[in-house]
Amino acid sequence: MTLSSANIGAAPNTPLRLSNIFRLARRHPLVLIGGGLLLLLIILALAAPFYAGDPRSMDPFVRLQPPSAEHWLGTDNLGRDVFARTVYGARISLMVGLVSALLATCAGLLIGVVAGYVRRVDNVIMRVMDALMSTPTILLAIALISLTGPGIAILIVAVTLPQMPSVARLVRSVVLSVRERPYVEAAVCGGARLPKVLWRHILPSTVPPLMVQSAIVCADAIMTEAGLSFLGVGVPPEIPSWGNMISSSRVYLASAPLTIFAPGIFLAVTVLAVNLLGDGLRDLFDPRAKRRR
Repeated sequence: MTLSSANIGAAPNTPLRLSNIFRLARRHPLVLIGGGLLLLLIILALAAPFYAGDPRSMDPFVRLQPPSAEHWLGTDNLGRDVFARTVYGARISLMVGLVSALLATCAGLLIGVVAGYVRRVDNVIMRVMDALMSTPTILLAIALISLTGPGIAILIVAVTLPQMPSVARLVRSVVLSVRERPYVEAAVCGGARLPKVLWRHILPSTVPPLMVQSAIVCADAIMTEAGLSFLGVGVPPEIPSWGNMISSSRVYLASAPLTIFAPGIFLAVTVLAVNLLGDGLRDLFDPRAKRRR
């Protein structure tokens, strides 16, 4: 899923009415499918204490048991309920993905606006962003976590930092395109102050591409968190996460396949839902992209 730079500078100042968004969403089923799946996963994660058992409760007498009425997806090598750990693991992945996407979007928006509008600092800021982009995400995250130790907060920071450059470069390209348009030049010549120019004439143009890019960042963040937890440098082992569940159960694939398939399927469905939502938002805000496909 990519965002064409040719479509970045879409219509600048068109208000997005809620009724129009719902009407357009009905014409783009990807938005409904992706958004519906993501909303269902969020509800399952938030409501886990009401229908799932304790994900940390261990019973060595029921190790690696098949699915039953008491344990819907069986148990793992320590006798913990796989279903409970899977739905509680959704909390970690969704929280890291959504919070990282929000932080990366806000930070990238600020950096991109400054770089695109204040040309004197553009070169310096973009070289810093290039340096971050040139560093592999996993290696940068491992380096940060190794300095402070594992934890959810540092994991979110480690996942957010590599995602900022892509958002910043996207916003910068929008700002560079929009700032040269006649209505922006007219506002500047008319004596409008910089905050007003940014708020009324430039920032609205960044909203559609930012929504699409946020979905891409969220999917990447979820996969990065799972990879780091699989390697043992993500969340602490006692906290259920899809990545550390797959890691700890990979040697029991033959005897208890659900211990790997359950978190793996949930991970795949979550990333698929976010990507479908991103594709749908791209078609919603830029119908030409759908026609080209």
